[in-house]
Amino acid sequence: MRLLEYQSKKLLSNFGLVFTESIPIDSMGGVRGTVERVGLPVVLKAQTPFGGRGNVGAVRFAVTVDQAVIAAKALFGMDLRGTTVDVISIEPRLNYDREFYVGITWDTVAKLPVALLSLAGGVDVESAHSDQVAREPFDPWTGLAPYKAREMAAEVGLRGKTLVEVGEVLAKLSRAFLACDGITMEINPLVVTEDEELIGLDARVEIEDEAVYRQRERLEPLGELTITAAGRPPTPLELEAQRIDARDHRGVAGRVVEFDGDLALLIGGGGASLTVFDAIKAHGGSPANYCEVGGNPTEEKVAAITSLLLSKPGVKRMAVIMNVVNNTRADVIARGVLMGVKGAGRTPAETISLFRVPGNWETEAREIMEAAGVEVYGREMSLDAAARFAVERNRIDVA
Repeated sequence: MRLLEYQSKKLLSNFGLVFTESIPIDSMGGVRGTVERVGLPVVLKAQTPFGGRGNVGAVRFAVTVDQAVIAAKALFGMDLRGTTVDVISIEPRLNYDREFYVGITWDTVAKLPVALLSLAGGVDVESAHSDQVAREPFDPWTGLAPYKAREMAAEVGLRGKTLVEVGEVLAKLSRAFLACDGITMEINPLVVTEDEELIGLDARVEIEDEAVYRQRERLEPLGELTITAAGRPPTPLELEAQRIDARDHRGVAGRVVEFDGDLALLIGGGGASLTVFDAIKAHGGSPANYCEVGGNPTEEKVAAITSLLLSKPGVKRMAVIMNVVNNTRADVIARGVLMGVKGAGRTPAETISLFRVPGNWETEAREIMEAAGVEVYGREMSLDAAARFAVERNRIDVA
């Protein structure tokens, strides 16, 4: 889940981090009053779930109210990477002497969180030279030690009060990252003002989707939130899938990305979901969705997501393909899928192109599906072969 900038600032402020106030507005009617409240000069920013706004004209400056109105008109309705801007923020424009980048993310090789500090903040951070960047992996159980954070600041050449304060920001950001189940947290830029204060001008927060249910107390005050894994606003089908998944924390059966195809997919198993999706495409298939299933969801949860995916106009069939499962019961998946197909008003034998879920309770799942007239396969059929078979069955229906 990616938060918008003003939501990210609000969340991180609860951990003692200081930012310029970002006031969100969703219509032109709020521009003049907000500018007068904030005070000139101001910065106007499109609120989108991704960065890079400064390079595409989605951050604008104004020294008069009229300029702010003109800038707001240009931002509202702007198309950014397929996303239409419907919320902007207005905040004071500060004068500052220096800027930095601070961030926490995951080192996927070391399997540890890593703190990052760069002297090149703002839009130029990605082109920073290696000697301008300090990097420090840390233990997720103990967090980033304050002395390690100060060592990072010293490594890039900071001294005195700035060294200490930047170290404190890194330590606080690391605590927020761990407490909020973060994937990425960034302050860019973090600036030193003329009064020698450290203030964040922009923030980015991405939280692990599967941990959102336990972060509700922190997230509810931030306003409307949506999971944006697709890098665009979620479709109505994706939103409903999120609601299905959120109703019961047991297992995963709602992480859906919608596509324009005619073959619904329930896929998963230790990374196999991406393999199967790619194989479907490689064999000329047209997926209607990407949907991971795993972690032993309930029958009701599987049934609800199955019915939802089959409700999509133009969907011909559904393929249920998973790798060998050990923490998910195949028979639960089987019963849930059958409930969902029937709930969608369809016949299982005519709707499910194949069922391949080998592993835990596999024999029972096979008996359940075969009794419904569904083609069942186990590990004797590779994931690639299963994908090819599903595509071929779907073509028969189209013909």
